[in-house]
Amino acid sequence: MDIFTQDDNSTPLSADEKAGLKLKWITLRSELNEVETRNILDAQSWLLKTPPKDILSDTFLRKLHKKMFGQVWEWAGEYRTTERNIGVAPYEIPVKLLYLFDNTKFWIEAKTYTETEIAVRFHHKLVQIHPFPNGNGRVSRIMADLCMKQMGKEPLYWGNCNLTEISAVRKKYIAALQKADNGDYPDLLNFVTIPHP
Repeated sequence: MDIFTQDDNSTPLSADEKAGLKLKWITLRSELNEVETRNILDAQSWLLKTPPKDILSDTFLRKLHKKMFGQVWEWAGEYRTTERNIGVAPYEIPVKLLYLFDNTKFWIEAKTYTETEIAVRFHHKLVQIHPFPNGNGRVSRIMADLCMKQMGKEPLYWGNCNLTEISAVRKKYIAALQKADNGDYPDLLNFVTIPHP
């Protein structure tokens, strides 16, 4: 498969963003997936060695994205500057994130929802903002798991598969996210808590 071929639910990259690929030897999508996965594993090791104190901040979100994708992409850790088929306008990203972080802190302090629902709503809203050129789903899932950890809970269940690759589980996940776009969260809550075939 061509390196930049994506399914209909993936974020397409602009020409400049594609040019930001650091590893010019990569020519296949499978190679890109492999190096991104290795980079993400390095980021997860960093998180274990250096547990973050405050994840609900612009600074931490950008740092995490850079740790996850910085070995692969020049623009890792930088907010997108181009329009997308999903997400807010680029100029709205910092304000929308600040609003989301403040809301999430309030939900936690006021116990507005269960811990799982707080993490799920946080994850969904972060995906909806879509702050980065790529990797939004992956960084949002890790952020949700960190949110659960800071609330003293176990990480969420994400289908026990690679949600970046086309599969029946990914389709179920995308459908649940789309329902959540309309304020309908039960499918997404079920997705992260109930093992599925």
